[in-house]
Amino acid sequence: MNSADLTLLAVGDLILDMPQAESYFEKVAPVLRAADLAVGHVEVVFTSRGICSSTDVAAPPCAPENMKALRFAGFDVVTLAGNHIWDSGPAGIEDTLAGLGELGIAATGAGMNLSQARKPALVERSGVRFGFLSYNCVGPRESWATERKPGCAYVQILTHYELDHATPGGPPKIYTFAEPGSLKAMVSDIRELRSGCDVVVVSLHKGIGHVPAKLAAYELEVAHAAVDAGADLVVGHHAHILRGIELYRGKPIFHGLGNFVTVTRALSAGGESLEDWARRRRELFGFEPDTECPWYPFHPESRQTIIAKCVVNEGRVLRVSCLPCFIDQLGRPEVLQRQDARAEQVFSYLDRITRQAGLNARYSWDDGEILIRD
Repeated sequence: MNSADLTLLAVGDLILDMPQAESYFEKVAPVLRAADLAVGHVEVVFTSRGICSSTDVAAPPCAPENMKALRFAGFDVVTLAGNHIWDSGPAGIEDTLAGLGELGIAATGAGMNLSQARKPALVERSGVRFGFLSYNCVGPRESWATERKPGCAYVQILTHYELDHATPGGPPKIYTFAEPGSLKAMVSDIRELRSGCDVVVVSLHKGIGHVPAKLAAYELEVAHAAVDAGADLVVGHHAHILRGIELYRGKPIFHGLGNFVTVTRALSAGGESLEDWARRRRELFGFEPDTECPWYPFHPESRQTIIAKCVVNEGRVLRVSCLPCFIDQLGRPEVLQRQDARAEQVFSYLDRITRQAGLNARYSWDDGEILIRD
């Protein structure tokens, strides 16, 4: 890197639902702070006054004081458009936006109305103007903002089930695609941002939960539309597991950055035994979480994760790579050194799920980073 290079780092889901939230970033904060820009996705709101407003699987809000961990970790920008943004109602969105503003962290993807939710986050570094947009593609509908209701920016996804043989009730083929009006709105936002920014980053909350190598058709449609409209980088999250990478028209699409810091009691055992809880998770989602770490109720493979890295020079993305990471038994991510056997494990896993998903990115080691190329 030369003196004119700028570094952008991006991570996946953030849920800070446990005390001493800063401690979960201790191993990675020096890396994030050293970047010119660091961005992550806030999955769960911060408030002490919201009421449960979701008819879906609601996540309880994080304590407002835990938000300071984002500043401690070095985040400059967060994205907010996701399926849990409305779980605590208007207060959750209002308090989260206010707290981020007090910390000097730019945010996009949620607001007190749809216009605010679609407003980009803008950050300038050394004369280079970065713009960020964020959209929820997974619902629920009640999380969407309108001009008279708080919520998130969104792209509505339609699902169609089609039997291909004469067996009513038999297994169908599943087709997913973006509703044209909401996709057009996203494209319009990106084009407008493109005209005034050097680097455009689009964040999409999308994907099938806990599944690393299966992409629904809409994911390609929406991500490609974002690049066609002018995005330089597309990052996905929501599946809570690492997913493959694609290069489309020379632009990187990270289809799922996976978990980063996601510690929560929201899905803990409650009144049942840990063994029964783990067995129920297996029946629902096909995996059994670690009963010794109930505040990390995710797929065992999700401990393998990455930090996306872009090097920008004179307003252009010159190099794209990722930093291999591993989430330890306490839920803390750690950037792995090349000589660590777990780094090779992450490399092999990323390569395998990329190929299984039919994506075109290929990988090689370069100075301890996983270089992404076509």
